[in-house]
Amino acid sequence: MVMSNEAYWYLESIDVTGIFCPQKIRRGDLEAHFHRCYKRGEYIYLPEESADRVFFLTDGRVKIGTYGESGKEITKAILGKGDVFGELSLIGEEKRRDFAYAMEEATVCVVNVDEMKSLMRDHSALSLFLMKIMGSRVLDMERRLESLVFKDSRTRIIEFLLEIAEKKGRRVGFETEVRKFITHQEIANLTATSRQTVTTLLNDLRERNILTFDRRRLLIRDMEKLSQEAMTVG
Repeated sequence: MVMSNEAYWYLESIDVTGIFCPQKIRRGDLEAHFHRCYKRGEYIYLPEESADRVFFLTDGRVKIGTYGESGKEITKAILGKGDVFGELSLIGEEKRRDFAYAMEEATVCVVNVDEMKSLMRDHSALSLFLMKIMGSRVLDMERRLESLVFKDSRTRIIEFLLEIAEKKGRRVGFETEVRKFITHQEIANLTATSRQTVTTLLNDLRERNILTFDRRRLLIRDMEKLSQEAMTVG
């Protein structure tokens, strides 16, 4: 089973929220780090902007992506509460190569690079936490590249559904529920397929009672059957 980023907190026994967003209790409600709320559809940063901050998502969802030569949007990741982004600034990135976009109202804790490096010196487990995040994202990108080269669009979409079910799903009886299910276009962007291909496949799986979905959630009725679909040549 793929392990989510949230699980790293418990493995390292580290209160990431407390480190990123500590309160100076002796000074009332003043906080050590800057918080900002972003409205749905607002960009947190854009390509070519200075990469001098790291962001900790405390609420909402954020899309990380870039634009191809033709201007087509490429989605790299969709992040949720507890995720860190903009971390490449810690290893020498001076200008952003991607964008961060609020998919819904989102709140982030913003830490400048120098302060983050100081936190890493003070909290050794935080350094390991960030290394695991970066390593996990590199592995995810490698898997996506291998999938593009060796697997057809149908298999890529099904494997994506299985992955989000493992990472973000919760058991409801014998079924697996994923809240805040993303749009068909976002799935297409993440799997390098078309919106029509995603819609056609999801409707087919729903007709065969393997899963059901709406704008709010995905409900996989049988994970084993869905796994078997990934091995079936379309």
